This record gives sequence, structure tokens and C-alpha cells, in this order.
Amino acid sequence: MAPTIGLELGDDPYVVFEHWFADACAEEAQPEAVAFASASRIGIPSVRMMLFKGLADGRFRFFTNYGSRKARELDSNPRAALLFFWQSLARQIRIEGRVLRMSAAQSSTYFSERDRDSQLGARASKQSRPIESRAVLLGCVETMRMQYEGHAVPCPAYWGGYELLPQSFEFWQGRPGRLHDRVEFTKKLGGWRTQLLAP
Repeated sequence: MAPTIGLELGDDPYVVFEHWFADACAEEAQPEAVAFASASRIGIPSVRMMLFKGLADGRFRFFTNYGSRKARELDSNPRAALLFFWQSLARQIRIEGRVLRMSAAQSSTYFSERDRDSQLGARASKQSRPIESRAVLLGCVETMRMQYEGHAVPCPAYWGGYELLPQSFEFWQGRPGRLHDRVEFTKKLGGWRTQLLAP
């Protein structure tokens, strides 16, 4: 059983995540916003905000351009970390694990569900690459808009999904006097090891 810290966390970090995420959905304007940290082959880190796109088979999903910096880093170093922070609840969740690419079919299915402007933007943008100006970018979007007028926008081969398979979770609950509650779940054979961490 997980340690008790004023919250009954139980022994399954996925259940805790789902409960906390539901609370955040009721309180936060954009609860799915998450910081995503990756690193290059030689360990140079980078972090950015992105959108969490759901859990499937115990894996945290997100989508991006395969030419983006994070995708290039994941190609050479497929380990990463997520950080959810919900200020109104004084809560955060850290998740670390291995990242795998989703299949082209899975990516295409999700792409077809996006709003059309996002689809056109994904085809027009060479994410993380230098551009001459915003006007050039918007011109590329308009070119795509005309090209696919009256037709479905196909998922680009250079765009798709990833899944992070957690090896650890850390749940943090803010407390007065900075004596915060922290519980870590670490993957082990057949389950999870839990321990309290000092704030």
C-alpha cells in the first residue's frame, strides 16, 4: 500500500493520475498542458510546453512533427520526462520513462480528428526550422488551404504520435511552510514500489 500523506493514494499511480487529472479538468483552463523534457544523445537537455493527448494502454500520448527538436532528440535518446503543474490545486506530477513512436495508422486516425486549421498548419510548418518571416509561414498555410479545398487534409508522413511508457511517477501536493507532500512510484517487476520523499 502506498504511504499516506493526508491523501489516500493507493498503490496504482495510474489511478492517482486519473483522479488528479479529473480534479484539474474541473479547475484549470488548460489541464492538459504539460512540460516535456528530452535530451540529445550527449545529454544536452531541452524542455517545452505541449498538450497531453490521452492515456492508452498505460502510455501517455502526444503528437509532433518528426523534424522538430524533440523528435530528433527522441530518435537518438528515447527517454523523456513529463511535468504537469496545476496551480489552483497546488499539485504537480512528474513522470519519467521510455518513449516509443505510434504507428502511422494511429497517427493518421488522430490527425483526421484535428480541426482543419491545425491540419493545414501541420502540413505547412517545418517545425523547429528557421523561417524568413511569419508572412512566409502564413503564405504556406494559404497555399495548403487552396491545395486541399474541398478535400480531406492527409496526415503528413513527417508528423505523428509518440507514447511515453512510465518507469516512475512522483506526486507532489503543496503544503503550508513548504512542507510539501511527495510520493514516488517506481516500476518494479509485477507492480510499483512506493516511498515518501522529503520536501
